[in-house]
Amino acid sequence: MSRQGITQASRLVTRAAQSSSAARASVRLAPCAARTARAVLPQPICPRRLFTASATRARGIMPDTEHPAKDDTAKGEPTYGVVELSDSKYHELADAYLDTVLVKFEQLQDSREDIDIEFSAGVMTITVANKGTYVINKQPPNRQIWLSSPLSGPKRYDWCIVGEGQGEKEGTGSGNWIYTRDGMSLNELVLEELDVVIDAPADS
Repeated sequence: MSRQGITQASRLVTRAAQSSSAARASVRLAPCAARTARAVLPQPICPRRLFTASATRARGIMPDTEHPAKDDTAKGEPTYGVVELSDSKYHELADAYLDTVLVKFEQLQDSREDIDIEFSAGVMTITVANKGTYVINKQPPNRQIWLSSPLSGPKRYDWCIVGEGQGEKEGTGSGNWIYTRDGMSLNELVLEELDVVIDAPADS
């Protein structure tokens, strides 16, 4: 073979080797390229879930019914107002009431050994064996009746007109001696503490 033929054959071998190396390199690079392509592909966006430690408030069927309005029970409660009494009217009402209490407890005194009652100069003293001593008296300067109870202490009662709630008609209320701090009448206290019913005449 001539020198020129050898040279051409050598060049062909070199080119074949370079082509084979390039093919192998492309084969090796293909996975990397694939990985690179996967890396740059846009990833699906997952919705973010928010977590909270507070319980979800339960709502009603209708709007603004989380706290349904309650019935106004105060409408049916009796109302009362203190009456400005003249001297003569005050003495009339107070004396009538004390006379009624006196008659009631004198009747009980006759049938029970645990009750003793005394009444002098507008001051009534009722002693009950298992309770203690109650003192009821007129207080003309204040137009009141005062009570001293061994169980609930001293209280001052005003003559009040008692109605039957907001729907009452004018002039339909009845009068009673009321302790305005708690709305309880003197009759109610005697019933609660002594279990005695006082049927005092009502006067409006």
